[in-house]
Amino acid sequence: MYVDLVLPLALPKPTYTYSVPEGLRAQVQVGLRVEAPLGKSKLYSGIILKIHDEKPAYPTKDILSVLDTVTIVTELQLGLWVWLSEYYCCSLGEVMMAALPAHLRLNSETKLVFNPGYGDDFSELDSEAYLLAEALLLQQEFTLETVRKILNKKTVFPVVQQLLTKGVLFLREDLREKYKPMKQTAVRLGAALEENPDALKLVFEQLDRSERQLEMLMAYLHLSKTTPQVYKSALLEKAGVGESTLKTMIKKGIFALHQVEISRIAGYDAEMLEAGALSAAQQTAVTSIQTAFETKNTVLLQGVTGSGKTRVYLELIRTVVARGGQVLYLLPEIALTTQLTQRLQRILGDQIAVYHSKIGFQERVELWRSAFEGKPVLMGPRSALFLPFKNLELIIVDEEHDGSFKQQEPAPRYHARDTAVYLAHVYGAKVLLGTATPSLESYHNAQLGKYGYVRLDARFGGLSLPEMRLVDLKDQQKKRQMEGVFSHILLETMRETLARKEQIILFQNRRGYAPMLSCTICGWNAICKDCDVSLTFHKFSNQLRCHYCGYRMEPPVVCPACGSGKLQMLGFGTEKIEDELKLHFPDARLARMDLDTAGTRSSLSKLLRALEGRELDILVGTQMVTKGFDFEHVGMVGVVGADQLVGFPDFRAGERAFQVLTQVAGRSGRKHKQGLVLIQAYNPAHPVLQEVLRGDFEGFAARELAERQAFFYPPFSRLIALQVRHKDAQTAAAAAAYLGKILRERFGKGLLGPVLPQITRVRTYYRQDLMLKLEKSGPVLQGAKRFLTEQIQLLLSQPGFALVHVVLDVDPV
Repeated sequence: MYVDLVLPLALPKPTYTYSVPEGLRAQVQVGLRVEAPLGKSKLYSGIILKIHDEKPAYPTKDILSVLDTVTIVTELQLGLWVWLSEYYCCSLGEVMMAALPAHLRLNSETKLVFNPGYGDDFSELDSEAYLLAEALLLQQEFTLETVRKILNKKTVFPVVQQLLTKGVLFLREDLREKYKPMKQTAVRLGAALEENPDALKLVFEQLDRSERQLEMLMAYLHLSKTTPQVYKSALLEKAGVGESTLKTMIKKGIFALHQVEISRIAGYDAEMLEAGALSAAQQTAVTSIQTAFETKNTVLLQGVTGSGKTRVYLELIRTVVARGGQVLYLLPEIALTTQLTQRLQRILGDQIAVYHSKIGFQERVELWRSAFEGKPVLMGPRSALFLPFKNLELIIVDEEHDGSFKQQEPAPRYHARDTAVYLAHVYGAKVLLGTATPSLESYHNAQLGKYGYVRLDARFGGLSLPEMRLVDLKDQQKKRQMEGVFSHILLETMRETLARKEQIILFQNRRGYAPMLSCTICGWNAICKDCDVSLTFHKFSNQLRCHYCGYRMEPPVVCPACGSGKLQMLGFGTEKIEDELKLHFPDARLARMDLDTAGTRSSLSKLLRALEGRELDILVGTQMVTKGFDFEHVGMVGVVGADQLVGFPDFRAGERAFQVLTQVAGRSGRKHKQGLVLIQAYNPAHPVLQEVLRGDFEGFAARELAERQAFFYPPFSRLIALQVRHKDAQTAAAAAAYLGKILRERFGKGLLGPVLPQITRVRTYYRQDLMLKLEKSGPVLQGAKRFLTEQIQLLLSQPGFALVHVVLDVDPV
């Protein structure tokens, strides 16, 4: 008996064949993990893809043990793995590394760490596990290779698996803080008053002489009738008194504080979910989607920001769950995933679970098992596609246009939206793509009739979309009405907004203080030592940083080239904007939302709580502020510089700019009144900016699609991007030229390049880009991928090219 194994390595062969010893033959089945040797001393846990009796032409090694008693990966999942491997031109091992959590792909180099929370009582363990736990207690951390030496045997994975399951140890990769739900302080009546509401009369009599405390109690009673939770910040604002008054009333037992888990995104929709009623437009959308699903497997739902798409999703989820099906709900960001779960749990209870890379080992094991057993609703980012479903009927891809759905590094470089469509085909499920700004590929498929198409054109409750205005920076400069990076119009509008006690978001898609430090005498620029890119100055940490490799250094006092002290900062980022705002609005409460200030879960949650609790007046942010958040009291959004969005040298620049500007505009005025959006630009006549101003998606899509058709870009063609990398610039150029010559002979004008990318060196590797344009034909695409794979292997076999790295990206974004 032989088994074909998928090993968690980027190997040229898709699978490797091993023989099965007599004693293990009854245990093996497709989808189980086995312990297998590779090379002289390495051990890996591999997945059985096939069981057969065909002896290979080479001598085989035996598998050492079977690690599971139940299937870890179903045959349908393995089918998805094979498709991903073939479509995105990567190895099955790379797919396995992306698909399986770390604890399910052990190898000799895996590091084991003792869990101090377990204690030192190992009496429940068998002799081998006891010996290993004792050794780990003393040494705290070692590799699986060390385990083999301690136990003096080859087959050690089952023992390690036992200790993992019992919680005696962690894997080094699993030592991550769990994602904490966002909480806000709320106020309720003291225990005595909750039990006896009539006692409130006595409290009113007692507070007759304390005007502030009486105002606080009246404000609480008013808020408690209009909102499900009375938040501390809202109560203090309503009462118009200080926190000391609240503390006094807490001491008297009139009030008590407690922490409440709150939903960060679409608080607007949260009210609708609690109310439970669909608007007429939402009911029409639900009916239209269900009708479309009768003839189409995929439906695109285009709904303006604030239209209540989540409420529509919920209705469809309820229908599927009621008939015993499973729903996969995909979101582009982990932060959005966990926050949305809190809201949906109020409706679906324990029927919903969230899966992502930040949850702990035990939870991941439980979730994996519960998905296999039929958990009704599973939510997560793109990695949730790899869960083992039992009866998948519906996949919802929310914010389907978002670039975060595309995996960039490492392989497989898959797109979650497109993979979801294939996964639905495997399970016989339906796909709903939801967004306010569809990707042109999805919109084109809807126009062709490949996808169903449903629209939600009005905000829930009849609220107007924000008013959009463009500010001509050239005109402002001529009139000398620019103050730093701000126009007079922007500053005046901000002052008016703050006077109305409303909040402001300013968007600038560049973090740091200044993107370049330059010498005015000799022209020297601060460049990263490992990348050909200028270092960005970060004022808060007083460092120059590379945003590609993480290299950092202190800024020089004098020019290292000529010794001059005349160094200047060029350009501006979110830090500089924040700095200048402090001069213009000294009394305003300011914060930044970028990778520096909101790079961790706790810091992001803290920022969002502060904005929700009205502890901030102005938030300056990068693209993070466009990610589906809903801020109730934001009256104005300002885009500091829109030109860099529309002027980026990429055929998708216009599409991205339209999506980002429309999404960031949607953060304004979502709940109680119409908001205002000001967009600063040197070229306000740019067609994309004019289309954003009008909210004209159809006009934008028609113009953009016509341009793409004329120049043979997606969705009218398929793209395959190739990047040749090497630590020597000449070798990279020679390898790219060699590959380009061969590909041009086969594809002619369909090949673009090789050319130097915008940034020619990243992390010490020089890079050369090639792009292949192909007609939209399955056989043509398959033939091209086969040819490319063969030619890349031939390239690597040429003298001097063995260490060249070729990255192949199918359908790049």
